[in-house]
Amino acid sequence: MSSIPKSSTKPDVIEVEPGVWSVLSGGASFEIRAQGEQYDARGLSFFLETEESAQERQRASRGPAKISTTMPGKVIRLLVADGDTVAAGQGILVVEAMKMQNEIKSPKDGVVKNLKAEPGSTVTAGQTLALIE
Repeated sequence: MSSIPKSSTKPDVIEVEPGVWSVLSGGASFEIRAQGEQYDARGLSFFLETEESAQERQRASRGPAKISTTMPGKVIRLLVADGDTVAAGQGILVVEAMKMQNEIKSPKDGVVKNLKAEPGSTVTAGQTLALIE
């Protein structure tokens, strides 16, 4: 596995398209791609939390959290039922989008309410699929 080079000089970074950066560092070139808070570079994935996302996470911990997907897809599997108690990070359901299966996880501890998804159903981006209270 290749690693991201370390350098004592500041890397040159150019955003080549939204969410994609070309980086020159220590004589090496590589690309960083962003998907939400997840970033991928040379097969390594890492998460960055911005001040805005930390504030959003804190707000979500106070009231009901909406479970939704960022892109349209098809519900493949439900991992919980209405009324189940879940922990932060626990899988709620699996959605297939662009031939990839994505597990949608609970952002906080709570109880599943208003689970509206069913296996085989089509969902739209941003559609509320459940609440965690």
